[in-house]
Amino acid sequence: MARPRSEERRLAILSAATRVIASQGIGAASTAVIAKEAGVSNGSLFTYFDTKAGLLNELYVRLKTEMAEAAVAGLAPDSGAREQVRHMWTRWARWAIDHPAKRRALAQLQVADDITAESHEQVGLASAGIADLLERARIGGPMADVPLGFVLTLANALAEAAIDEMIRDPDRAGANADTAFEALWRVLADT
Repeated sequence: MARPRSEERRLAILSAATRVIASQGIGAASTAVIAKEAGVSNGSLFTYFDTKAGLLNELYVRLKTEMAEAAVAGLAPDSGAREQVRHMWTRWARWAIDHPAKRRALAQLQVADDITAESHEQVGLASAGIADLLERARIGGPMADVPLGFVLTLANALAEAAIDEMIRDPDRAGANADTAFEALWRVLADT
């Protein structure tokens, strides 16, 4: 009879995968290394994930969803687009700074060949709040007629560059966050 699956063990494996990928990269993140880090046998890992690709896809969706939810948490629906984008920007940066291993792992997972179109679709659904917000903010601006995917890519690139600088120079983190937000806002709304 098969052993019942433990949600605690599943989460331990995902957490271990995050740490291993963040510190050693996807290539070095074998299932054996991840299992050892999680404190489970390699065979137990495959009780929860059929393949390494399955593990990577679930981790990618989980981390992107967590980041997206953090970015829009507490968003005031009655505030204007600028205030809402500022809120999203601040929360996004805070999540990234508070979770450096998750951010590093996510950066690698985003470009991994194992991540499926289905996982990217799930992430798109999970990020709908961010997409909707950027869609509303760009109306009438210089990005009004370009594909939303391009706007999201630009926003992500700007956020990653700003977060890198905020981490590198914590004394100027607030000023750098403000400067990067103003740049994003001018790209979106040109006001």
